[in-house]
Amino acid sequence: MHREAGAASAPPVLLGLNTFGDVGLDARGEPKPHAQVIRDLVDEAVLADQVGLHAFGVGEHHRKDFAVSAPEVVLAAIASRTEGIRLASAVTVLSSDDPVRVFQRFSTLDAVSAGRAEVILGRGSFIESFPLFGLDLDDYELLFEDKLELFDRVRSQKPVHWEGRTRGPIHGLTAYPHLEDGLLDTWIGVGGTPQSVVRAANYGYPVAFAIIGGEPARFAPFVELYKRSLEKSGKPYTMLATHSPGHIAETDEQAREELFPHWLAMRNRIGAERGWGPGSRTEFNAQASRTGALYVGSPETVARKIADTHRALGTERFDLKYSSGTLPHDAMMKSIELFGTRVAPLVADMLA
Repeated sequence: MHREAGAASAPPVLLGLNTFGDVGLDARGEPKPHAQVIRDLVDEAVLADQVGLHAFGVGEHHRKDFAVSAPEVVLAAIASRTEGIRLASAVTVLSSDDPVRVFQRFSTLDAVSAGRAEVILGRGSFIESFPLFGLDLDDYELLFEDKLELFDRVRSQKPVHWEGRTRGPIHGLTAYPHLEDGLLDTWIGVGGTPQSVVRAANYGYPVAFAIIGGEPARFAPFVELYKRSLEKSGKPYTMLATHSPGHIAETDEQAREELFPHWLAMRNRIGAERGWGPGSRTEFNAQASRTGALYVGSPETVARKIADTHRALGTERFDLKYSSGTLPHDAMMKSIELFGTRVAPLVADMLA
């Protein structure tokens, strides 16, 4: 059971936010301490709740440029200061974690937030957690498959009988605490591989597509594959989401000028690690165009892109990755405010 699906009053597209706790710069141009980044992040989530956004997701990373390595701890702090917003990971790297502990941490978060927790499971696009936790990258696929199977058994809140290939067996044990209502809302984060789509459908989990480059419309075949795979496996459809980076300001020009230097610095830093060539304004402008994967601009421009994505893919939720490298906290707070107060009603009107 997916507890947020099927609400009669839900808008055509639910709007949420994601962040990785990107490390910004202080007034002297020096990287902020991780502790300050996390405190700023909590304030950002509080604002997101105040402006009526549906969900707030915090990603897990294990590197210097992202401050959050334990999303559920940060989400618990957010839970204590918010009332309605759903609290998600974005993503939890299940491959390098223990599935039993993942369930326990998020079922605990569900308790302290009065039923607002959800976990998005993924393999992660960064690999730092594997050597950090003593895991072999050669087992990249095996670890995720094995641990997802175990997580699914634990999530049932029934006694677990399981034997796998990456950890010891469990014979008739149950993980606690249990949820007050139904099952823990669980998604699979997918970057765009058919195997990942089919696997999520086989478990009956909704998919959050990470669309960080190219045209969102190109994911339409994956949406259809997911629905066919659900039907084949006899699982009910709940919902689909997309996740993309972006930034909102009063005008298109302001939003682009505010975001570009921070986008470029992050793009080139990660690109250098992965063997990409340098980024450029041409690349940025292409991604920021109406058909690109960067949702940057005025509220009207961003709302049109979200509506376009819904029409092309039929997805019911859109999560904006609002943090981008060293983008300042004040600029992110304004972006969040505009997303909730102006983009959300515009999207609802466009899709009415």
